[in-house]
Amino acid sequence: MLARKSIIPEEFGLPGLVSRTPRKPVFRDRVNKARFIAKNGSCNLAHKNIREQGRFLQDVFTTLVDLKWRFTLVIFTTTFVSSWLLFAMSWWLVAFAHGDLDPLRRDGPHCVTAVKSFTSAFLFSIEVQVTIGFGGRMITEQCPAAITVLILQNIAGLIINAVMLGCIFMKTAQSNRRAETLIFSRHAVIAVRNNRLCFMIRIGDLRKSMIIGATVRLQVVRKTSTPEGEVIPIHQIDVQTESAVASNSLFLLAPLIICHVIDRNSPLYELSAMELQCSDLEVIVILEGVVETTGITTQARTSYVSEEIQWGHRFVPIVTEEEGVYSVDYSKFGNTVRVATPHCSARELDEKPSILIQTLQKSELSHQNSLRKRNSMRRNNSVRKGGGGGSLRRNNSGMVSKVQFFTPAEGGQSVNAVT
Repeated sequence: MLARKSIIPEEFGLPGLVSRTPRKPVFRDRVNKARFIAKNGSCNLAHKNIREQGRFLQDVFTTLVDLKWRFTLVIFTTTFVSSWLLFAMSWWLVAFAHGDLDPLRRDGPHCVTAVKSFTSAFLFSIEVQVTIGFGGRMITEQCPAAITVLILQNIAGLIINAVMLGCIFMKTAQSNRRAETLIFSRHAVIAVRNNRLCFMIRIGDLRKSMIIGATVRLQVVRKTSTPEGEVIPIHQIDVQTESAVASNSLFLLAPLIICHVIDRNSPLYELSAMELQCSDLEVIVILEGVVETTGITTQARTSYVSEEIQWGHRFVPIVTEEEGVYSVDYSKFGNTVRVATPHCSARELDEKPSILIQTLQKSELSHQNSLRKRNSMRRNNSVRKGGGGGSLRRNNSGMVSKVQFFTPAEGGQSVNAVT
């Protein structure tokens, strides 16, 4: 039995259409990689299976400062109440040993006057440690044990106050609070500056109090492997900035653009625009300095992954002079504009400098063509708006209607009348 022929021609079938469709180059999708540093500067790192937990107790002060506020307040309250209860028990034992709690005893000196129960001993413990002193209860010189307890409680109270109040002060004056007003641009850009490909970001300070001795460090974090086969998941490569003079100190008075020239020593030297989008690198930016008002060293951090690096863009100017005062428009802090930039890598640009010249020439020609089109459109619009009615009137006035009348005349001639 013969095979049944299809009604649809073969050239219009699915295999035929697929074979005729031009295939676009397929690039490997970038695997979603966790950021090493978040945009707000926090480290995206989890510590697991720490067996030596006792090391944290060896540095109690730093552990208390690193805790969250709710845990710090709970420890603060628990420490004071526990110390008051502990020394209240001591005062109660002293009174009990001296016989001050005996209800039948009326005469004779007491160690602490008006201490007849554990509640009164607890109130006296608070008065001693907090130095309130209401005056109803007081220690006498008849009991050396009470004097010893008084000295011990004063020393313990001073130590607890110093540690707890110091912990609260350090938590309120932490350097990361000052870093909240140090801002970075949302995106990084790569463009041509001084005939070289440059990686650029913008940093700024929202406060009027300056950061003294501000320094900026750039690091590229990526997964690499050595010739011996060792895989390094977090390989940090220092990146040199253009302002690396005299310990890389910056005068952060107004927002600055930090520029990194992509040269032979740069980890971005062999990356083109397309390869950058497929790479898994992360550029970490670290801004350090001393706070002018407190003298505490602060540090602000952020990072840029490949999706946040705009190739062929440049930051717009935001500092202007208005009536003798320099003004900064922070609404345009992260705004960028597209500029002519070769899509090749910096290595190819060094090997073939003509690529940059051709790119700039094409950009100039396209800019001139756009200006010509814009000017021609403006002329046409002005002619249509201004001279449209006059030309119409001129055309109407210039129109001549010719009418020919045929009348019977002698000799068969016709008479023409023009109006």
